[in-house]
Amino acid sequence: MFLGPNGENALLSVEEMAAADNAAIKSGILGETLMESAGAAITDAIIDRWEPLPTVVLCGPGNNGGDGFVVARLLKQAGWDVRLSLLGTRDKLKGDAKIHADRWDGAILEFSTATLDGAQLVVDALFGSGLSRSLDGPTKEVLTAISSKICVAVDTPSGVHGDTGKILGFAPDAALTVTFFREKPGHLLQPGKSKCGEVVLADIGIPASVLTNISPKQVRNCPEVWQNQLPILEPGHHKYSRGYVVISGSGDMPGAAILAALGARRAGAGIVTLTVPKESSAIYRLSQPGTLVRTVRDTGTFCEIVGDRRVGSVLLGPGHGITVATRERVLAALRLKRPTVLDADALTVFEETPELLFASIEGPCVLTPHEGEFGMLFEANGDKLKRARRAAEASGAVILLKGSDTVIAAPDGRAAINHNAPPWLATAGSGDVLAGIISGLLAQGMAPFEGAMAGAWMHGAAAATHGPGLIAEDIPNLLPKILKELYIYPY
Repeated sequence: MFLGPNGENALLSVEEMAAADNAAIKSGILGETLMESAGAAITDAIIDRWEPLPTVVLCGPGNNGGDGFVVARLLKQAGWDVRLSLLGTRDKLKGDAKIHADRWDGAILEFSTATLDGAQLVVDALFGSGLSRSLDGPTKEVLTAISSKICVAVDTPSGVHGDTGKILGFAPDAALTVTFFREKPGHLLQPGKSKCGEVVLADIGIPASVLTNISPKQVRNCPEVWQNQLPILEPGHHKYSRGYVVISGSGDMPGAAILAALGARRAGAGIVTLTVPKESSAIYRLSQPGTLVRTVRDTGTFCEIVGDRRVGSVLLGPGHGITVATRERVLAALRLKRPTVLDADALTVFEETPELLFASIEGPCVLTPHEGEFGMLFEANGDKLKRARRAAEASGAVILLKGSDTVIAAPDGRAAINHNAPPWLATAGSGDVLAGIISGLLAQGMAPFEGAMAGAWMHGAAAATHGPGLIAEDIPNLLPKILKELYIYPY
């Protein structure tokens, strides 16, 4: 159920959304009806949020502008003070946009900043998500001038690319964006996400069945797309059958591995072992009574522990150091083909030889880089979604590219964009906890892609539950509340 029930969490590219529109029209739904429904949805969203305000509707030369004509007409009918300005001329409008322009009985004003005088709310119905060139000239000038007014965007704020979230020259800051049928990646990817304000997804009558032939391969990361794959808790389970995680710790930065262990345990792992140098073992033993601590002399003794057939996942990297030992242990763990999570130093240590790392990944594996670590290993060109997909294909691993718009990508092209991470999650150690959560889920049998999606969502949900002032140590203790809402048991 990758897309969720009825594909409700699917994210459609601009091209895929056009295909959905066309499929709906071929099924017998008139294009002008879809446009009327879109305009009505925008109008309802505006009326629900604001008392009548002096309003200007900025219409573009295409279907986005057609939606704007509907909004202007319906707001006027509702008693609002509405003016309409068209980029271009009325005689150049075609198809459904022309039909709805002809239903507008008001004036069409010159497209200029003067049109905005006295307006408190502006509807941006200029271009939407399909824009492919940078905004400049009068268009940029007018959009810049609405910065002091309430902006409502149709589909996306003009200048935000629907596929990538990139800003094409300029984009206004919308208070509200109304889009249709399914969201687009640009609604969730930065910096476009920050430009959209509140996003309302409106049903305009396109049937979910059109997704069958489109087969989108990207989703908004929500429990609906992975909840049915969460580990099943059985009364007969014991600590090893609940999932056994091995985490490699170092002597210099023990806190990172300790945080990761807490994340793994709170994610449901039945047993977690920290493999650590003898000289620092006391620090680890005092940190968590419920975490096992095993001392290791070298990679050989590490492999003896990881080689235990009961081990369900291995995590390397948090606080490990950029050393020969780190490199050796990563390669050794990958040879054993246990589900493996590589984070932080376990990635950076391969900066000069990324192809060696990729060639060694033969079993289930998740890489969790931030942008800096990603740039050391992978090609940095392109938008975030495209880069993550390309990296997953090149490495053979699931890529979790961190940020406020974390992207999770699988080697087969599937991808998810996480949306629930609050800004206070940017705190030291939170990435270590995330790596631990994912390793805990993998140890319990979740597949790498689903485990990475679930881990990212739980991580964000825990942080959102806490609120500002969050530190990494808080996150594991918030996970039980999140898990309780995900699991439904009669006891």
